[in-house]
Amino acid sequence: MVVLALLAVLGFARAALAQEQAWLQIEAQPSLSEAEARARDYAGQFPNVAGFQIAEGWYGIVLGPYTPEAAAGALNDLRRSGAIPGDSFITDSSTHRQQFWPVGTIAGQILVDPLVDPLTDPAGDLMVVDPALEPVAPVIEVMPAEETPREAKASEAALSADERKALQTAMAWYGFYDGGIDGAFGPGTRNSMAAWQEANGFEPTGVLTTKQRLALGTNYRADQAEFGFASVSEPEAGIEITLPLALVQFDHYEPPFVHYNEKAGSGLKVILISEPGNQDSLSGLYDILQTLEVVPAQGERSKSETSFVINASSAKVQSYAYAETKNGMVKGYLVVWNPADAERMSRILPALKSSFRGVGDKALDPGLVPMDAATRSGLLAGMEVTLPKLSRSGFYVDAKGTVVTTVEAVAQCGRVTLDHDTEAQVVAQDAATGVAILQPKTALAPPAFALFHAGQARLGSEVAIAGYSYENKLPAPVLTFGTLEEEKGLNGEAGLSRLAAPVLPGDAGGPVLDGTGAVLGMLLPPAVKGAKLLPDGVAFAAQAGMIAQALTAVGVSVTQANSSDLATPDALNTAGLGMTVLVSCWE
Repeated sequence: MVVLALLAVLGFARAALAQEQAWLQIEAQPSLSEAEARARDYAGQFPNVAGFQIAEGWYGIVLGPYTPEAAAGALNDLRRSGAIPGDSFITDSSTHRQQFWPVGTIAGQILVDPLVDPLTDPAGDLMVVDPALEPVAPVIEVMPAEETPREAKASEAALSADERKALQTAMAWYGFYDGGIDGAFGPGTRNSMAAWQEANGFEPTGVLTTKQRLALGTNYRADQAEFGFASVSEPEAGIEITLPLALVQFDHYEPPFVHYNEKAGSGLKVILISEPGNQDSLSGLYDILQTLEVVPAQGERSKSETSFVINASSAKVQSYAYAETKNGMVKGYLVVWNPADAERMSRILPALKSSFRGVGDKALDPGLVPMDAATRSGLLAGMEVTLPKLSRSGFYVDAKGTVVTTVEAVAQCGRVTLDHDTEAQVVAQDAATGVAILQPKTALAPPAFALFHAGQARLGSEVAIAGYSYENKLPAPVLTFGTLEEEKGLNGEAGLSRLAAPVLPGDAGGPVLDGTGAVLGMLLPPAVKGAKLLPDGVAFAAQAGMIAQALTAVGVSVTQANSSDLATPDALNTAGLGMTVLVSCWE
């Protein structure tokens, strides 16, 4: 009776333990000798290799034990790194019979799991348990042998509608399928299956074998368990999306943002975006996001009239942003993570992309201030904003988007941008004249470009300086009016014009226009003569002739003004502001 009682205790202990621990089955062999040889090989790579008889004539090699949550993570990490076979899967100990590795087998005995102390008699000897009395445990499906394409097609035909949909869902999760989850295996599903097979080292037949279906489904369920994916509905924002709730948690609303901050030190953040707006609001959002510390300057950008994508990366942070405008609303999301988590994000990001959708006719109300005119500090409270070292003005000199600015604007810059988001390269700069020439790295179509004044300018005439007086604080340049005082410097320097105008540092690099809208020159930074600061209102400009020479030297053709008619105030404003561009210098 005592032995029977001990057997009952052993049975319950094994059943409870099977529910609490998990193993990674990495291989199964049909003979004990082959299994021992393979277990010995794996033991050279892993410290937690074990081997059990798992079915009549089959011997499984496993890693573990783990908690169920840790097993999911270990399976994905080891499988994706290639350390274990791609068809490895999670199991519990309910199918483990005799242990043959590392302690081997003992005739007439079944050794209990390594985490359970062996039952002993009072003398400390190992109890001998009759295998016939071992408690019956549920059987976990053993990985089947590989099938021929004909056999795979036949086994596939026996799948239920839900099982077929589950396969499509798993392939969509891994980014191989983007069709409807309808259980119909048409050309789209077949192509997706072939792509999945090829990516995982199988022959791309377009028909998954039973073994491949089991591996795909097991991997998918392991990912779901590891990351805690769940469909999240934000009715206030009108957004539905699948989020990894084991890694992020809701923090707060801050229109137009819904913040999901990192959980358990995951380093992952998700920010949902929702506000009433149109194309202008979308463009404003695009500009504002790129001022954030978490949106590095490096990486791909694409923008259309109705949506944009930002895929940014640096050594310290990586982020992905998407937004679209539809039905008078702008909705999207920003995901931020550590570049070291690239493998994990390769499984998480596709789920966010494929599941995101705007729903209903409601969006977070950011107030009555349009997105593109709102102050960044109000919208982005709690989020670090990246600002340039300095911003100055410049102006377009041809239809290709070539820009002239001051040398000061581009000195010691890690990178230079035009109007925040267009990268530019410095093709020439001359410290003597103070002129720098930039070319955009991507094609531009400027709304206007400079027509250079030819001949002698009239002293005492009114001039207008177009520039970003307050650097990047205003969304557009302004005109500052003054007079042309002299066509030389204070010491008689040629190529300079002296102006009387109340300009600010941000205006430097902007065009100086005469009454016809022709460019007389480029405003230079505030002049300092030795230790003396010149009086307010005294400014200097590099003359049009000097600028034209610099442009010609690098192969840029200039266009001469051919009209002597005075421009209307509106025409002068359109010409001056249309050719003027914000030039920003970044670390």
